[in-house]
Amino acid sequence: MLDSFIIFATPIFKTISILILIVAYLVWLERKVAAKMQSRVGPYSVGYPHGWLQPLADALKLMTKDDAIPKNSDSLLFNFGPIWIMVVSLASFALLPFYFENPMLNVDLSLMLFIAISSLIIIGIFVAGWSSNNKYALISVLRMTAQIISYEIPLIISLLIPCILIGSLSFGEIIRFQEDVWIIFYPILGQVSFIIFMISALAEGNRIPFDLSEAESELISGYTTEYSGIKFALFYLAEYVHLFGICVLGSIIFFGGSNGPFFSGNIMIVIKALLFFTLILFIRWSFFRIRIDQLLKFNWIKLIPLSFTGLLLACLVKYYMDFN
Repeated sequence: MLDSFIIFATPIFKTISILILIVAYLVWLERKVAAKMQSRVGPYSVGYPHGWLQPLADALKLMTKDDAIPKNSDSLLFNFGPIWIMVVSLASFALLPFYFENPMLNVDLSLMLFIAISSLIIIGIFVAGWSSNNKYALISVLRMTAQIISYEIPLIISLLIPCILIGSLSFGEIIRFQEDVWIIFYPILGQVSFIIFMISALAEGNRIPFDLSEAESELISGYTTEYSGIKFALFYLAEYVHLFGICVLGSIIFFGGSNGPFFSGNIMIVIKALLFFTLILFIRWSFFRIRIDQLLKFNWIKLIPLSFTGLLLACLVKYYMDFN
């Protein structure tokens, strides 16, 4: 019984440990990139000379802070929110072969399962904001709900376009299809679907210019306003876990996954995901935040029609390829 549990739990523990380590240093990477773009130093002293131990110091600081619960809040749901978000963010990685010979699940509908699991994050966000008894948090979750539900549509369609061309929803088949040519180089459809995916991923991941739920000048810290200590750390960590998952997904669907120009292997997925993450950082620190009405209007009037047009063209191309 114990041996069976150890065999079952070992890959899960290994995956979560490596994932949390990667995500911790994604925060360090973002602070360094932001500092470089603004002619600053960034993390420096803790882990001299480049602040290598800054993620550890931040974790210890957050764990030692007071854990306060607002008056008249729903304490059960208030405590449940960050746990739910963290568990769902980590669970989605069960379907991603994101490092070395990681024994991840390889099922025929692995892409759809990943999307289904990761979309459950909105439940934890809504619960956290609703239970906080704070008007800023409530406005934040209403914005976030509208934003995520709206941008789920073009995000899923942008992923379906390559899957229709490939003829599979399995990550294994998608990677094997790109051994010769990556989807990003597929004429027109590859570039259009990637642009839609990129914009939707920024909105889905709550990143500038689409971080309307955490607009500091309007909503303080949004749905995390009333959270402190380890609970705030869970929100912060889950956001980066989810964003890294989106980057891994993008590297698999559009950039060949484990297929590389110099060598092949699952470590190549991580390298491409980190490059994708760095691109997102440059976007974040280069543009200003837009308004919520502009965000939703752009999605419903321009992005969704464009994504459905791309989907229709992909179906026509696939039909022509199969019957000619």
